Amino acid sequence: MTTLEQLNALQASIGESVLGQDHVIRQILIGLLANGHLLLESLPGLAKTRTVKALAKHLDAKMSRIQFTPDLLPSDITGAEVLHQVEGQNRILFQPGPLFGNLILADEINRAPAKVQAALLEAMEERQITVAGNSHPLPELFIVLATQNPIEQEGTYPLPEAQMDRFLMKVVLDYPTPAHESHVLRMLRDEEQAQHASAPCSSGFALAQASLFAARREVAAIAVAPAVDDYLIDLINATRHPADYDPQLARWIAIGASPRGGIGLDRCARADAWLRGQTYVTPDNVRAVLHPVLRHRLQLSYDAVADNISADQVLDRLLEKVAIAA
Repeated sequence: MTTLEQLNALQASIGESVLGQDHVIRQILIGLLANGHLLLESLPGLAKTRTVKALAKHLDAKMSRIQFTPDLLPSDITGAEVLHQVEGQNRILFQPGPLFGNLILADEINRAPAKVQAALLEAMEERQITVAGNSHPLPELFIVLATQNPIEQEGTYPLPEAQMDRFLMKVVLDYPTPAHESHVLRMLRDEEQAQHASAPCSSGFALAQASLFAARREVAAIAVAPAVDDYLIDLINATRHPADYDPQLARWIAIGASPRGGIGLDRCARADAWLRGQTYVTPDNVRAVLHPVLRHRLQLSYDAVADNISADQVLDRLLEKVAIAA
């Protein structure tokens, strides 16, 4: 089985547990291949946590769940130096926190105060944690999958722009179709019956970490033509200088995407091309990943907020106005 076939099998296995969210599963796989962190946003009850658990179930990886609350401390997630007695002597040793895992489910990340959110910055960018002047490297496979509720603001702390920019993609989950919701009900009934009957739960397909790393090497080898690079850069530049492209965009965008946004767009476009079985990136690959990569990196103007214009609508117009390089 090739690495592409194994990733397709992983997608199919997750899809058996999370119905009606195929686009979400695909974007999570793109994040895995691009070695980036993901922010999952939806109304309550739309299977954000279940999706991450299904990914951990079918991937040979250690999952750590952190429930973010207002009283959480930075040391609760990073770990701390603790006094131990070793062979009759007192020694201070580092006790790793839950961040030392492979898949980190940061549940309701916006419920923790800024100092706890800031503790994630080094881990997400540098892949290490510094405690008491000592740096501790994180595992090679390390991805933060954070969740948040977009409508409930009481008792929450909005993520700062610096942290939002460290998420490779913002994935939005929507309601399932009536047909999928009917399948969900039947699936949950079957799971309840199996649980009451103490039936063994079959884990199904599980992707080895070595296969994921091999897939990442293949993604890195995907070719990108200069014309595609020009198109990608034009899209990023249009968010920074929207007046050069369209007066309406100039009214809607206050601050554009950072260089990290362009890097993320390139990595995700190559991952999308690889998942489609291509050996090179096309403009369609760039367009396919534009919304999840850039929707959380744009700062909309007061005019856009007053007109009830979303970031996705701004990106739709951006795609209309930026020409594909020849």
